[in-house]
Amino acid sequence: MAGTTLPTPLYGLYQQEFGFSELTVTVVYAVYAFGVIGVLLLAGNASDVVGRRPVLLCGLGFAAASAVCFLCATALGWLYAGRLLSGLSAGLFTGAATAYVMELAPRGDASRATFVATAANMGGLGCGPLLAGVLAQYAARPLHLPFLVHLALVACSAAVLLRLPETVRERRPLRTVRPQRPGLPPRVRAVFGPAAAAAFVGFALFGVFTSVSPSFLAQSLDVHDHALSGSVVALAFFSSTAGQLAVGRVGVGRSLPLGCAALLAGLALLAGALHWALLPLVVLSAVVGGVGQGLSFRGAVAAVARASGADRRAAVISALFVVAYTGISVPVIGVGVLSGPMGLEGAGLVFIACMAVLVSAAGGYLLRRPVPAPESGEGAATGSR
Repeated sequence: MAGTTLPTPLYGLYQQEFGFSELTVTVVYAVYAFGVIGVLLLAGNASDVVGRRPVLLCGLGFAAASAVCFLCATALGWLYAGRLLSGLSAGLFTGAATAYVMELAPRGDASRATFVATAANMGGLGCGPLLAGVLAQYAARPLHLPFLVHLALVACSAAVLLRLPETVRERRPLRTVRPQRPGLPPRVRAVFGPAAAAAFVGFALFGVFTSVSPSFLAQSLDVHDHALSGSVVALAFFSSTAGQLAVGRVGVGRSLPLGCAALLAGLALLAGALHWALLPLVVLSAVVGGVGQGLSFRGAVAAVARASGADRRAAVISALFVVAYTGISVPVIGVGVLSGPMGLEGAGLVFIACMAVLVSAAGGYLLRRPVPAPESGEGAATGSR
């Protein structure tokens, strides 16, 4: 997952290298999300059919190919290809790896497994910009060295994965994998709606941080330190991990509306940062918004995983990520489109207003219709212990 955010602090350098606009930055970023969504819809249930390990090995192959594209980048097309391959990798990982971690956990450790899975996802996303920012600022060849390090990490991951046991007992041939129609088992639908709404807003906030915050820091705050801009983005993802850890104390049902409230506060802080051009408010918005995203995201994953059967778990989790990655792509492109006539600050404020309305509606819905409490014996799966 670190490879998917690795280019974040490097977009400014690519803009200087290839001379493209802020809109192009957001489109390059969003190509990744469209790759994720395509895989989730076409093969989101692949690991339920052929097994977890083959799908994850394939995902690592796409990750390596993405790094090679960035290493060979001599024109804008290489960036599009690299981002698309990165999206295909993440699409294969999201449902399969989350289900795999839950299945490999010792009996009775479902709560920790949910945290480990979601924390690995967000922690990896945070390590990407931090690693690339530090290397770009303090090492030579900033557009190459981060991706060479990524290739080494992919090789290590493949070596570890080959030693893990397969958890899908009844595997079928690859040809039996079919594209998934949008739909959910009836028992999941009541939980899925509010969980998906919270995930959408959280990922939309992360999408803006990941794609345009380095440009905002450079243009509006005169911050040209790649390590600092990468650290600000990483802080949002690490704060998400802290929010996920807090779910174990507050419970799944309360974590979703609390996450919406924290997201609303994070959006308000980001609006202040854009309006007054203050770096401390950018940092605070990353922390508060990240915590809110973590609360809502882990709560959403735990709620839909608990409500789905083992044979559909990866597919249902993949459906949740389809909604989340729609949030991380479509609003980001909207910011890119508006940044031309309105500037980054104006486009960001329009985005914040739209997301504030959505997260307020989602939080209000969750307060009126809270996520059902776990059945007896399921407390460990939700983190309520």
